[in-house]
Amino acid sequence: QVQLVESGGGLVQPGGSLRLSCAASGFTVRNYWMFWVRQAPGKALEWVSSINIDGGRTYYSDSVQGRFTMSRDSAKNTLYLEMNSLKSEDTALYYCARCPRPGLPCSYDLGDYRGQGTQVTVSS
Repeated sequence: QVQLVESGGGLVQPGGSLRLSCAASGFTVRNYWMFWVRQAPGKALEWVSSINIDGGRTYYSDSVQGRFTMSRDSAKNTLYLEMNSLKSEDTALYYCARCPRPGLPCSYDLGDYRGQGTQVTVSS
């Protein structure tokens, strides 16, 4: 059974940092393109970052480029999102998700599995 479980969210002041984790089970993350998305209250789902199957390349939205870093620990079958220089506009529910076909990228709205999310709130 495929499962994705996010953790690490919380309340942080502007300029602060958080590290999100996404523990995967039921499949091997290194065989799939994986990505992070987020959704703020009243707003549409927004793509944040993606990682390719060998973990050598990561991609970021313009809004987080230079501040967020996505990584993967294949031994732990876990993804991470290191978030620095956080801004109030980063406040959202963050999800990790999987592209449906092994080895192939996908649009962020076409992932086949997504976790329950972890809340990130940036506020003073």
